[in-house]
Amino acid sequence: MARRKRKLKRPKVLPDPVYGSIALAKFINRVMYDGKKSVAEGVVYGAMDSIKEKTGENPFDVFMKALENVSPEVEVRSRRVGGANYQIPVEVREERKTSLAFRWIVAAARDRKERGMDQRLAFEIVDAYKNTGSSVKKKIDTHKMAEANKAFAHLRW
Repeated sequence: MARRKRKLKRPKVLPDPVYGSIALAKFINRVMYDGKKSVAEGVVYGAMDSIKEKTGENPFDVFMKALENVSPEVEVRSRRVGGANYQIPVEVREERKTSLAFRWIVAAARDRKERGMDQRLAFEIVDAYKNTGSSVKKKIDTHKMAEANKAFAHLRW
C-alpha cells in the first residue's frame, strides 16, 4: 500500500451559522445533494426544531450524544495474505469515526418511511440518542464483525 509523502491538506469547514459548530456544518454538507446547501440547511435545522419539540432538550446536545452513540470504535479492513483475504479488526481514527457516523445517520434517515427528510432525520437522530435505530444497529454490526475476526488481529500491518 502506497503511503503519502506529505500530509494531506484538508479544506477548513466554517462553523454553521445557528449553533456555531463545525461538526454540524460537516453534517449539513453530508446531507447536501447536488450542491444545494440552503436546502440541506433547511432540512437539518428543521430536524433540530423537531428534536426540540420531541425531547424538550437542547437539540444540539441530543445531536452530539447521538453522534457519540453511532461512532464506531473498531472496524474491519480487508488484507490479502498468501492468497487469502482476511478481515482484520482495526481501531478507527477520530476523524473517520465522525465521518462514518454522519454517513450512517443520513443513510438510515433516507431509508425511513416518514414524510419529509427533516422528519426522517429528526427521528433517526432521536433514535440514535436513545441507542436504538438503524444507524446504531450498523455500529453494533461493525463491532460484532470486528469481534468475530479478532483472531486475525496479529496480521495488522
